[in-house]
Amino acid sequence: MKKLSLLLIMFVLCLCSVAQDCNKKCDNKCCGEIVRVACVGNSITEGFGLSYPNIQSWPSVLQQKLGEGFEVKNCGVSARTLLNSGDLPYTKEKQWRDAKSFLPNIVIIKLGTNDSKPWNWKHKEDFVRDYQLMIDTLKALSSHPSIYLCTPIHSENVEWGIRDSVITNEIAPLVRLLVCRNKLKLIDLNILFPNDKNLLLDDGVHPNVDGSKRLAEIIYNEIKRKEL
Repeated sequence: MKKLSLLLIMFVLCLCSVAQDCNKKCDNKCCGEIVRVACVGNSITEGFGLSYPNIQSWPSVLQQKLGEGFEVKNCGVSARTLLNSGDLPYTKEKQWRDAKSFLPNIVIIKLGTNDSKPWNWKHKEDFVRDYQLMIDTLKALSSHPSIYLCTPIHSENVEWGIRDSVITNEIAPLVRLLVCRNKLKLIDLNILFPNDKNLLLDDGVHPNVDGSKRLAEIIYNEIKRKEL
């Protein structure tokens, strides 16, 4: 009888251990539910310039890589800024409202490229504050998502006022600072995504089909390493 009781205790402890491990990863996946992934971003996320963004954008490729058990929602909007004082703030868009109502389990934020434009970056003092507001809003969601901040990829050309010097030397370090300050997860695309014009469209800003695949691969590997 004592032996049976001991086995029962060990079984319960084992179940508790599994449950705790489940919580460390993704609650829904362990329970057999769909894991919702929201991709917040600008035209690079939306799939600007691609013939078939619904299958070629990096969120679409990420969906293919993650497979069953995941639902990836592309919430990218072209030309949008993280800065609320920018010319086209992301937080004023329907896609931002959609991202929140989606109640994601994982959020991937890739903003900052359009903030590098001179008329936007003149408000750079607000960048950390505005990004923190976005982070706090996501943290308050009932789904308690894992939040990944991406540094912007390099820009090969000066198009539409986008400046790689600002992206690399000012915006990327601020994103890394916010990751540390909030104990979030970093996907350092400014380093991990190759600085290779062959992965970009002719405008030197937006990934081509191969570039989108490479972006999705990097992001998938980070999610796999930290969540799965």
